[in-house]
Amino acid sequence: MSHIAVIDVGKTNAKLALVDSTTMSEVAVVTRPNKVLPGPPYPHFDLEGHWAFFRAALRELHQTHGIDAISVTTHGASGVLLDETGGLACPMLDYEHTGPDDLSIDYNALRPDFAATGSPRLPMGLNLGAQLHWLLETQDGLRDRLAHFVTYPQYWGYLLTGTLATDVTSLGCHTDLWNPFEQTFSPLVGALGLSTVMAPAMRSDAVLGHVTSALAAEIGFTRPIPVTCGIHDSNASLYPYLGQEAPFAVVSTGTWVVAMAIGTEPRDLDPARDVLVNTNALGQPVPSARFMGGREYELIRPVHAAPTDADRATVLDGILLLPSVEPSSGPFQNRQIAWIGPEPTGGPRLVALSWYLALMTRECLDLAGAQGPVIVEGPFARNADYLDMLAALSPHGVQVATSLTGTSVGAAMLAGKSHPPKLSSHSQPLQGDALRSYADEWRKAVRQ
Repeated sequence: MSHIAVIDVGKTNAKLALVDSTTMSEVAVVTRPNKVLPGPPYPHFDLEGHWAFFRAALRELHQTHGIDAISVTTHGASGVLLDETGGLACPMLDYEHTGPDDLSIDYNALRPDFAATGSPRLPMGLNLGAQLHWLLETQDGLRDRLAHFVTYPQYWGYLLTGTLATDVTSLGCHTDLWNPFEQTFSPLVGALGLSTVMAPAMRSDAVLGHVTSALAAEIGFTRPIPVTCGIHDSNASLYPYLGQEAPFAVVSTGTWVVAMAIGTEPRDLDPARDVLVNTNALGQPVPSARFMGGREYELIRPVHAAPTDADRATVLDGILLLPSVEPSSGPFQNRQIAWIGPEPTGGPRLVALSWYLALMTRECLDLAGAQGPVIVEGPFARNADYLDMLAALSPHGVQVATSLTGTSVGAAMLAGKSHPPKLSSHSQPLQGDALRSYADEWRKAVRQ
């Protein structure tokens, strides 16, 4: 048996998970909030606090269980600018900061077309290229300090090993910096003057290096510990299933809900509806669509609720939640939340919310051209009402990942061959016809 420590940084929480490579299950998970520091000079992530947390957690888990390898997964739309000494050339910008919007006209003149990058034009800093453009134009002396650029998973890899890299999945996550069809940097890299500072692009499963001797002594490692290159978190959720027969789709749920279609061609995609072409861990283009489902859940959910059949009947009688709870992204951008019927509380509110999230997920799957069975991983895999609605609308069935931390398991699999995580089938709900009728009403309402 071997244990793989996974640094797993989502938009909401930073985690260190220890995964048993034999069972592909989490032995231990420790977390801290991924709080955004307000500045100056602008809203940014607490990289220093995370690093202290990860070092302490690595020490503790190694003492308790032993660690044989380390892998990394993080949220997308993020990278780190380093100076010649390897320190931060500037703080790591929060991608929800609106600063880049101030220079959108200039940036739009630089960025390549969607046909070349599979990357839609997104607000704030959701296009990593827009972040870099804004930083270079607004932060005094940054160009002079800047020596290296790494995508976010590889920042932690750099601290662990001293090796600089980027990875294809992070570059392929609506950055405008990557051509997913040719697996090369896009012309934007040159247009921004960054050709000489971009760290080499590597596959996510490549061995980046081994933990440095100084860090090994601090943690207590007595033999070389390999570190994988690392992966974008939605692609970590996808990675365990890449070997199975296509077509199928994987829905990664967390702060973002990302629907990824495998075995379909990336054509007829509508970038205006937050549809994009991701790049998977093997360097292949993946038609995808997404919305901020986890954020929407937290904004709407009741504090305490355990839905009953009576609550479901109440919602079926005509209570609908219409998009968008979070209007800055997703398939219905710039649409404001609306309720049809009385705005519910308690159990009915949670049912209406869960069905809304499933309907939005199905919309994303259809926009990405998904075919075949749908695999759901992450927090929504434990929401029965969400799964019931999605299953009612998915004729090839819904399968559920049993792991609590799908991103961590996927990232752990980068460290060596192992069996994919276990799946369970979610059966068709008894009220399937009623749910499909409800879905028809919801679709009519959102298209009026």
